[in-house]
Amino acid sequence: MVMTMATARDLTVKEVAERLGTHPETVRRWLQSGRLRGYRPGGDKLGWRVRREDLEQYIAVRTNAPEGEDNSE
Repeated sequence: MVMTMATARDLTVKEVAERLGTHPETVRRWLQSGRLRGYRPGGDKLGWRVRREDLEQYIAVRTNAPEGEDNSE
């Protein structure tokens, strides 16, 4: 895994949850399971960050999923 430095473009769990219309804890579960790509810039202390590109890709895949295979929580 390549270490990535947090940038101003990267989103917090709260920001991702707001954009997806879901609860932040759901986003954390997706990150922990690998369903959504993200990284922890300072270990557990700073929480998760998601690159905008990774969120856009996740949304595109979810939007294009066949009916009944959305897997939303």
